[in-house]
Amino acid sequence: MPKIIRLFFLAIPCVFARDSYYFLFFSKEIVVKNYTYPLSHQVYTAEQVRELDRLAMASGSSGLSLMIRAGQFMFDSIRQSRPNAKSLLIFCGVGNNAGDGYIIARLALEADMIVQVVQLGGSLQGDALLAQTEYFSQGGKYETFDFTKKYTAEIIVDALLGTGLSRNVEGEWAKAIAAINACSTSAYITAVDIPSGLNATTGALMGDAVIADETVTFVARKCGLYTGKARDYVGKLRFSDLAIADSIKQQFKQTISKKKYYLLDHTINLPKRKATAHKGSYGHVLFIGGTVGMSGSIRMAAEAALTVGAGLITVLTHPSHAAWLSLNRPELMVNGIESPNELLPYLHRANVIAIGPGLGTDQWGRELFNACLATEHDKIIDADGLNLLSHLSISRDNWVLTPHSGEAARLLGVTAQAIEMDRYYAAIKIQQHYSGYCILKGAGSLITDGKQIAISTLGNPGMATAGMGDVLTGIIAGLRAQGMTLQTAARLGVTLHAKAADLAVAEKGERGLFATELYPYLRTLVN
Repeated sequence: MPKIIRLFFLAIPCVFARDSYYFLFFSKEIVVKNYTYPLSHQVYTAEQVRELDRLAMASGSSGLSLMIRAGQFMFDSIRQSRPNAKSLLIFCGVGNNAGDGYIIARLALEADMIVQVVQLGGSLQGDALLAQTEYFSQGGKYETFDFTKKYTAEIIVDALLGTGLSRNVEGEWAKAIAAINACSTSAYITAVDIPSGLNATTGALMGDAVIADETVTFVARKCGLYTGKARDYVGKLRFSDLAIADSIKQQFKQTISKKKYYLLDHTINLPKRKATAHKGSYGHVLFIGGTVGMSGSIRMAAEAALTVGAGLITVLTHPSHAAWLSLNRPELMVNGIESPNELLPYLHRANVIAIGPGLGTDQWGRELFNACLATEHDKIIDADGLNLLSHLSISRDNWVLTPHSGEAARLLGVTAQAIEMDRYYAAIKIQQHYSGYCILKGAGSLITDGKQIAISTLGNPGMATAGMGDVLTGIIAGLRAQGMTLQTAARLGVTLHAKAADLAVAEKGERGLFATELYPYLRTLVN
């Protein structure tokens, strides 16, 4: 029976420096040099952002001054996105987001725009009240929300709910969100800081959320804007740190958790090959998988490894199709294998194993998987390899696990819905239980070693097609074979995979993308 691991969705402190792919050769491995980047590249929980706000105000920056900067930046962004728009409709709640909304409203009045403000909730307080009062002094007015009314404007601003949301939206708040979304075909919708209804730390949908064309976020980047469901709601993302002093940022960094989250640096900077290199210089990957009826999976993975530069590829697959698997890809060395007793000669030649694509979970696949676990090779484990692993209680430091949310759910003994409620937490829990490196695939893929989480901002819905995961497995295995550390191979592999898909989609569109269409783009990117 699979083990059950209780998954509690807690806020995880988020922060961490980006790293670029600069390589130095030591002991036949490529080592990543880590660099610390500014606050603008790091990602934080809602709680941490509030702490940064507090430090800024304690140092002498008033809440109102930060609010004015936020409102001005937001208004400038709106004008840049829709320079010819004449009408603006702002939905305001009762927190600081509402204050930003009233500043935007005042600036729009001064620009001779037609301005409507719809107010929800009770009376405003503090800085938000001051911003509202200044709007009134310019002749501005507001109306209370009427869920029976059909609202229209060229631009709609969501200033309802901010980063403090901790429970599902309901009542008039849910109706207001629905009213905003109902305008999506005729209006440009922009959200202040975060679309109302999204959890700022996890990106989970809190009942319902505003579907924004653009989100303008302030002070620090929020974890909840970059992964999972958030990718359907955030739209184009803009950011301003509101000119918070560097001294405050440094003080802030000293107060936060050591667990660090950051946006993955998508720089690709591979070292030039030596003129004297030969195929043995770039590693030998052993691919194991492809049970009856699943030969395509293991072949796609193997071809991807070749495409990114691995020197030699051996494929061990089911005897039923081994003879023809390499007919139009003779560069692959393909062998049929009946039992794990036949593995030994192939293990001696390989320096990394990729197992799982098309492996199956029957006796053939299970025995091969268990035999591989007994070896000391670095491993990339995907698909049925992960499904088989979910029944075992083992951990290794030298493997990369690449689950999507369904496979992640099996690894943790929960539901896929639970995984998507807090992808950061799920990725960390998988790594903590199985060790090594975990790549939680999906919109905003996450890569973690348990201490740091890198968030990919590349990729597109066209990748939701058969074989994409197999190609990623092959890319990572091919990079590791060439001497990169597992961590570097995982991070660069995710970048290459997503960037190749983005290039393919830019040329031909999202629908109908084949996983194998990534190959020519991959080859261009690695060169």
